[in-house]
Amino acid sequence: MADISILGAGNFGTTLALLLNDKGHKVKLWEFFPERAERLKKERENKEFLKGFTIPASVYITNELEEAVSDSELVILSLRCQVFRDVMKKISGMLKDAILLSVSKGIELRSLKRMSEIMEEESKSSKTAVLSGPCIANEVARKVPTTVVVASEDEKVSKKIQDVFFTPSFRAYTNGDVIGVELGGALKNIIAIAAGICDGLQTGANTKGALMTRGLAEITRLGVAMGAKPTTFAGLSGIGDLITTSFSKHSRNRFVGEEIGKGRKLKEILKGMIMVAEGVDTTKAALKLAKKYQVELPIAEQVYKILFKNKRSQDAISDLMMRKPKAEVWS
Repeated sequence: MADISILGAGNFGTTLALLLNDKGHKVKLWEFFPERAERLKKERENKEFLKGFTIPASVYITNELEEAVSDSELVILSLRCQVFRDVMKKISGMLKDAILLSVSKGIELRSLKRMSEIMEEESKSSKTAVLSGPCIANEVARKVPTTVVVASEDEKVSKKIQDVFFTPSFRAYTNGDVIGVELGGALKNIIAIAAGICDGLQTGANTKGALMTRGLAEITRLGVAMGAKPTTFAGLSGIGDLITTSFSKHSRNRFVGEEIGKGRKLKEILKGMIMVAEGVDTTKAALKLAKKYQVELPIAEQVYKILFKNKRSQDAISDLMMRKPKAEVWS
């Protein structure tokens, strides 16, 4: 069994603490806010992010970063992507020989870097990996059968993480395509917002099916331009995560889109949310990357205009439908 630190006591971080503790690992869970950390210690339930699930006494909860990461063999970062680097900077001098694992799905806006790139830059470690795939936290906590993918450039690292996570209800596969696995997990959130817009507008199955299919084509197109393998997007972190996030009632990104489809404004929606919808910032990052790599992302472009330019959802759909006819291509 391993000594494991989880940085970020949100929805998924808390879920992973339950999963790994249940397997017998020694788990430390770090919460950013001192008062929330104390509340979690006292109540042993994350009522804001994972209501209804008891956090066992064997899960050590702390607000102190050094206490959280000291002597850990595996440090899991379950953080908002826009604060990811700040936390990495703080822990870089505290790490010994720990493996670093990101479960965050997004892109840093200011640098357009993926989370694995940030881990490597700030820690100077080659023992890094990412975990992605269709894994709605509430379902993982309920032990609903779930499969994910672990990607690392070091096969020994990915296999070790695979073994750490492997349970009867949580199956982990390995993949050497770090770029593809990360981009699949991040970019699918844009399409999930669009899928939610379709739900809010009640457009029907034809529209949503077409959207997800062509959305996957966009994800693949940009991913390949950035060095990913096209087959990765046919896997768990691509189509698997896209399907789950576009349909699940627990999906934050789909929820944002659905509320927009119903006529609400983005600021109003985000103000009322406790959890973060990473797809909002990822939409901005994706268009910058598309420009950098000279790739067309028509769906992402329309989502951006809806989110940030007050474009009507119906007009965005019409503009997508009336684009110049072309052959179906994937890269």
